[in-house]
Amino acid sequence: MLDAKSVHCCVTSPPYWGLRDYGVDGQIGLEETPNEFIQRLVEVFREVRRVLRDDGTCWVNMGDSYAGSRSPVAPGQVQSRRRDNEPVPRSDIAVPGFKPKDMMGMPWRLAFALQDDGWYLRQDIIWHKPNPMPESARDRCTKAHEYLFLLSKSQRYYYDQDAILEPVSPNTHARLAQDVAAQIGSERAHGKAKTNGNMKAVARKSRGVGWGHGTDAEPRQRGRVKDNASFDSALAIMPNERNKRSVWTVPTHSFKGAHFATYPPDLIRPCILAGSPRGGLVLDPFGGAATTAMVAMQEGRRAILTELNPEYAALGHQRLLAAWRDGAAQMDILLDGGTAA
Repeated sequence: MLDAKSVHCCVTSPPYWGLRDYGVDGQIGLEETPNEFIQRLVEVFREVRRVLRDDGTCWVNMGDSYAGSRSPVAPGQVQSRRRDNEPVPRSDIAVPGFKPKDMMGMPWRLAFALQDDGWYLRQDIIWHKPNPMPESARDRCTKAHEYLFLLSKSQRYYYDQDAILEPVSPNTHARLAQDVAAQIGSERAHGKAKTNGNMKAVARKSRGVGWGHGTDAEPRQRGRVKDNASFDSALAIMPNERNKRSVWTVPTHSFKGAHFATYPPDLIRPCILAGSPRGGLVLDPFGGAATTAMVAMQEGRRAILTELNPEYAALGHQRLLAAWRDGAAQMDILLDGGTAA
C-alpha cells in the first residue's frame, strides 16, 4: 500500500463503461448500470486522493457512449472502434434510465461524482482528434473529441504554467502592435458603463522585459501584472508564448503490440509537465501499456503503475525496458502485479 500524501500527480484513463471485458477478476467497466460503474470509480479515486499530496493534481481521460450500443461481450471482445479497428455487432440493449440512442454523458457523470466526493473540479480539457475513427451514424456528427478533466485535492495546488506555454497566434502580434494610446476603446464592460475610462487592448508583462506571468522581483500574480507608466515601454517587446488553451489537438496514436486503447503520449505530456516537478512521483492506477510511466520517465519523473491484467503489465514492462534501452531517461518504475523495472 502506498503511503498517504506520497504522490505528486495522477494521470490516467479508466476503462470506459460497457466497452470491454478484460478477463480478470475485479475489473471495472462491465457493471450492470452506469451508476454502479461511476461509484466504483469514485472509490478508486478516493484512494488516489489519499496517496496524493495536498498540492497534487489528478488528470482523468474519459470517453462517452450511447444507450443501445451496448451488447453482451465475451472475454477480450471489443465494443468500440476507438479500441479496435474491427467492426463489432451492436444490439439495442436497454440501459436503465436511458432512452435508446441517448448520449450517456459518462465523462461528466464521473466528473460531478468526483466533485461531490470532495475533489476540486478545476477544468474540462477537450482532446480534439484530427484523425477520428470513422462512424456509420447518419443523424449526428462524427465524434472527434474526448474529455480530459483536471481535478485537485486542495484549493491551491502545484501547477507549472510556464512548462506548457504554447506559441502565440499571429492575431496576438497584430493586436499588440496597435497604438494603444491612440485607441478610443470601449465605454462599456459586460453591459455596464465603465467609470475608470474606456477599456483598451492590454497584455501582461513578464519578468520586467516581456510578456507573461510576473516579475523576478515579486511573486507571480497571474492576471494582475500591469505596470502603468512602465507598461507602455514593454509593449515594444512582442510575446512568443501564451497560456495553454483548453482544447488540445492531438492525433490518436497506435502502439504496436497493444490490442487495447492507448492514449497518445503527447496528450498526457502537458499533464505531467504541469502537474509534477522533475523527480516527482506520477501515479496511474489503470496502467495498461504504461504510456503514463513512459512519458514520466522521458520527462525526468518517477512513476508507479497498477494493472490487474498480467498480460498488460508484462507488455507495459517490455515497453518501458525498450524505452530504457533507447536511452530515454533514468526511471524508477513499479508495476503492481508485474515486474519492477
